[in-house]
Amino acid sequence: MSGLIAPAAAVPEVQGSDEQDDASVDLDGLVALAESVLAAEGVPDNAEVSLVMIPVDEMSELNEAHRGKTGPTDVLSFTIDDDEAVEGPAGSVVLLGDIVICPAVAAANALEHEVSLAAELELLVVHGCLHLLGWDHEVDAEAEAMEAREAEHLRRFGRSADRAR
Repeated sequence: MSGLIAPAAAVPEVQGSDEQDDASVDLDGLVALAESVLAAEGVPDNAEVSLVMIPVDEMSELNEAHRGKTGPTDVLSFTIDDDEAVEGPAGSVVLLGDIVICPAVAAANALEHEVSLAAELELLVVHGCLHLLGWDHEVDAEAEAMEAREAEHLRRFGRSADRAR
C-alpha cells in the first residue's frame, strides 16, 4: 500500500461568505474549522451550513429582530425549522442552518479578552456550530458543558482554547 493516499473523509459542507469590510478574516480557514467541528459532532456529509461574516449594522438588525436586543452581538445561529428541509428525500442535502458572525464585534471582544482576532473568530465558529446542533448556555450547567465542548474542539483542531466561553 506504499505510496497510496487515503481519500479524505467526507465532511458536511459549509458555504462561506464575507459580506463585511470591518476586519480581514481567513474565511477558508473558518469554513474548514466549521466542517471539521460538524464532522466531529457526527453531522452527516450531506449536511450543509452557511457561515456568513456581516457588518455591525446588519448584526444589530438581526439581533433586535430575533432576540429583541438592541445593538450588535458577536454570533447568531439560525437552525432550519422546516422539518422537510432538514430531513429531505433520501440522498438529498440536509440544510442545518446559518451561522452569522460580526467580525467587528469579535475584534472588540478579542481586545477585551487579550486574544487574537483569529482565535476569537475560531471560538465563535465552534460556538455557532454547537448552537446549530442544539447546545445552549442559558443555565450554568449547560454553559459549563458547552464551554468544555468548545475547548475540546479548539484543542482537537490545534486552535487556542484560552478563550472558550
